[in-house]
Amino acid sequence: MVRAFDVIGKSTPRVDGAQKVTGEAIYAADVPVDNVLWGKALLSPYAHARILSIDTSAAKALPGVRAVITGLELMGHHNAGRTLRDIPLLAGDHVRYAGERVAAVAADDEDTAQHALDLIDVEYEQLPAVFDAEEAAKPGAPILHPDFNDYAGVREKLVEPSNVFVKRGFERGDVEQGFAEADLVIENTYYTQQQHGGYMEPQAAVVWDDVASGRVRVWVCTKAPYRNKEPTAYAMDITEEQILIEPVYVGGDFGQKSFPINVPIAYHLAKATGQPVRMVSDYLEELMAGNPNQSMIFRLKTGLRRDGTMTAHSVQHFANSGAYAGYKPGGAMGGANQAAGPYKIANVKVESSNVYTNTLPGQIFRAPGEPQAIYAIESHIDECARAIGMDPVAFRMRNLVESGEEWAAGETMEDVRAKDVLQLAAQASGFHDPKPVNVGRGISIGDRAQGGGQATVEFTLRPDGSLVIGTPLFDQGTGHYTTLYEALSEELDVSFDKIDVDVWNTDSVKFDAGLAGSIGSRLQSTVGYEGAQEVKKEIISFVARQTGWPAESIDLRGPEARRTDIEEAVNWRDLLRTAGEMIKGRASINDTARDHITAFAAQVAEVSVDPETGEIKLLKLTTAHDTGTILNQREHQGQINGGVMNGIGFALMEELRFEDGRVTTGSLGDYKIPTMQDIPELKTALLPPAPRGNGPYGVKGIGEIPTIPTAAAIANAIADACGVRIRDLPMTSEKVYRALHHL
Repeated sequence: MVRAFDVIGKSTPRVDGAQKVTGEAIYAADVPVDNVLWGKALLSPYAHARILSIDTSAAKALPGVRAVITGLELMGHHNAGRTLRDIPLLAGDHVRYAGERVAAVAADDEDTAQHALDLIDVEYEQLPAVFDAEEAAKPGAPILHPDFNDYAGVREKLVEPSNVFVKRGFERGDVEQGFAEADLVIENTYYTQQQHGGYMEPQAAVVWDDVASGRVRVWVCTKAPYRNKEPTAYAMDITEEQILIEPVYVGGDFGQKSFPINVPIAYHLAKATGQPVRMVSDYLEELMAGNPNQSMIFRLKTGLRRDGTMTAHSVQHFANSGAYAGYKPGGAMGGANQAAGPYKIANVKVESSNVYTNTLPGQIFRAPGEPQAIYAIESHIDECARAIGMDPVAFRMRNLVESGEEWAAGETMEDVRAKDVLQLAAQASGFHDPKPVNVGRGISIGDRAQGGGQATVEFTLRPDGSLVIGTPLFDQGTGHYTTLYEALSEELDVSFDKIDVDVWNTDSVKFDAGLAGSIGSRLQSTVGYEGAQEVKKEIISFVARQTGWPAESIDLRGPEARRTDIEEAVNWRDLLRTAGEMIKGRASINDTARDHITAFAAQVAEVSVDPETGEIKLLKLTTAHDTGTILNQREHQGQINGGVMNGIGFALMEELRFEDGRVTTGSLGDYKIPTMQDIPELKTALLPPAPRGNGPYGVKGIGEIPTIPTAAAIANAIADACGVRIRDLPMTSEKVYRALHHL
């Protein structure tokens, strides 16, 4: 029987909303620290060059400048990186991308720091550069990291120097035999671009080398402070125990703040000056020297029978890592397996190469590698369906996996609802309804399972009936404090106005997973529930002490503690107030197992295309979701809307552009992100909650899945509207015009 909830599932406002809209919330750029200096970094203008000399004398002589450091001075110190440590804090003897940091200054104010940077004279010798991942993978390409095997964190050493630093793949069945059995073979190549996260708060940090306490205190915009603690300490050449990361709000992340390079730079400036240092990037620095989503290439080949059966499928995947790999967990980017899709194909071969190039270092971003892969496979699936004259929905229905069936990539998932969500999207959108001339509809489907991790919470019940949530979770704007409030209120019947939250620094627990990979709802609802059960146990123990009743006979019903054997009852809150005691309940979970319950999303885009100009208008987007229990209706829909807008930007407009390796879209005026005017009619359709989900409430993730199918749905709609297929993102009107007019 499905449990009925009083709080869970309602449309609850954010508990931190008032703090944020009134300016009370503290972000890293706002932290009040005495005697704080401004730090700024000098960026390289060249994509690949040898540093011959750096003259900092004029900068050091400028009044108000307290320190100037260079990469030459930091050579011999540890490199930075989450796992693979290949990133110098400041470039030493040569630079590998335009925008790489080569020197840093600390000054009394930001203007003085900028002036000092302008006075630093660097002499470069330009070197051959390579920007394309396939070109960089070829023999004879300039090798960016000839000493790759010497880096800390290398998992697989290279047999010989190469820009291809991670190569993975798998094969099942007999792919060549599968192609031989096909009636026709479809081959296509798809390209995706570099995309910036577009978060409202740029990279920001304050670092204080507190000599008196022997600790390095850090305030930084990170959603996963414990994951950052060890690699940050390593890059600073200090022990993990010396670093203390203090809580601040995070103004958006999407994965691209996963390793803040400014923190160890600020530390060396703080150490040189004896004062705290604040570093806050502006958006020029974000776009020219940030860590965007990396570009990818997918070469897909599929064997088909005339009845719609896929006999074989191969994937060649090139991930452009940029100049460094250390910003990504493990150093490599996924996506290759997803380019086989949620389909049942007996014969599959996947080859993936992560490649160094002289471009901005790539970082993870909302559902890393999956929007790119689903854009490729779901565009390709449409092309396969049309090649045999089959309806694209019917083609997918024939080939989509069901529960217990093996996916193309070899996995077997439970409670698969792919076909249900695809049909829901088609019905809700009127996919097969008549449509005007030059209007097209496209459909796509993708999935994402929730990640796992460790989480802790402590609930403290005060004598006055109020309650404090203690958590190591730094808020990134996705409402997980509200999730804890909801679990607590549901289980203990405590109103929100009686609850406060106390965010701990990184001394509080040994480890916490933070927020990443759609884990927030899974972990926080589970640990919130478990913490509430611990509080209930303590309340029962307290009532037993106060009344002399046997604890095993006490049952809690809201504020009432009832002795079940003789039907007597007391108000435990009154007892607590009279006794003046506090009650605490603490829970920790370690739920890191691979999740075999996934969530599907299918989307239908409706577009119009002007055949004369190629202008694309996104008229409507319908998104259908396979959900578990929805914790908060308002937050759930907000995640869907935000994810869809991320996908629209990825599909139609967002692109970091380069000339000789230098970013030419250096402002938000040039780098276009969707605004209110770009929002089409949005429609959401939800399947009834799945019988199984994660944790005590049976949840499924929603943070990343809405972004995944969007670009492919729009690509398929454009092809349906005008008959041309755009295979490189973003899909602009100019590209459609050139394709229509064969230019």
